[in-house]
Amino acid sequence: MAARTRSGQWAAWAFLAPVAVYLLVFYAYPLYRNVELSLRNYTVRSFVQGHAPFTGFANYIKIFGDATFGPALWHTVVFTVVSLAFQFGIGLALAVFFSRNFRLSATLRALFLVPWLLPLIVSASTWSWMLNSDSGVINVVLGAFGIDPVNWLTSPDWSLWSVTIANIWIGIPFNLVVLYSGLQGISPAIYEAAALDGAGGWQRFWKVTFPLLRPVSAITLLLGLVYTLKVFDLIWIMTKGGPSGSSTTFATWSYRLGFGNLVPSFGPGAAVGNLLIVMALIFGLIYIRVQRRQAHT
Repeated sequence: MAARTRSGQWAAWAFLAPVAVYLLVFYAYPLYRNVELSLRNYTVRSFVQGHAPFTGFANYIKIFGDATFGPALWHTVVFTVVSLAFQFGIGLALAVFFSRNFRLSATLRALFLVPWLLPLIVSASTWSWMLNSDSGVINVVLGAFGIDPVNWLTSPDWSLWSVTIANIWIGIPFNLVVLYSGLQGISPAIYEAAALDGAGGWQRFWKVTFPLLRPVSAITLLLGLVYTLKVFDLIWIMTKGGPSGSSTTFATWSYRLGFGNLVPSFGPGAAVGNLLIVMALIFGLIYIRVQRRQAHT
């Protein structure tokens, strides 16, 4: 009996080992290196040879005092909140629409997945072409209605909104798929009972659909938040954080500090990246706390 128990334990550790190694190599070690980078004064030479002097929280003090910090924080918040709100709202509306299972429903759902399946470099390049000030299709359409062309990507007033619109378009399919799956888990009998009680369409949505989708909605918003906080390639391809830093977020600022200059600032760049990790961690802990509270009620 003891030998069988011991063999079962070894089998469990054997199944767990690949996951543990993966997490250590691809998550724990890079996180450790990023924290270590942010606490030392790394140059290109010391990055290769090692022996960078320890500076403590000097890199964090430096980025907090940088003139870019305030605007980058605001742009990150606006980009994330607006993206999440529209991605979730439009995704939920489409999920409810497709839950009726009409003819061609499956085909249309598949077509809506295209933005999510395309490589980000393709999506970003496409939106850059569409929003081009001189030959973009958006300005061509606006011109047909007598509206003056808009400098979507080169105007400080429009650049952040342009990359936000592109990010919303990319994120809608993810919300659609997850929320549609959640809707399939709601029993039709609940809707029938609500209809018998005299509930109309809006009442059934707000009193039945939305509350029962709350767990799925929470994880959808959390995953969307983590993804949106770290969006870099879309913004970099479309505007490079410009013009004049008007679309710079923490993600693009971190890259520019670490790799976008002739004299890279690895420490401050890593510090900005760690701030993104902390922001995602805070919302993750909030999600866990809310889920535990709901489980006890």
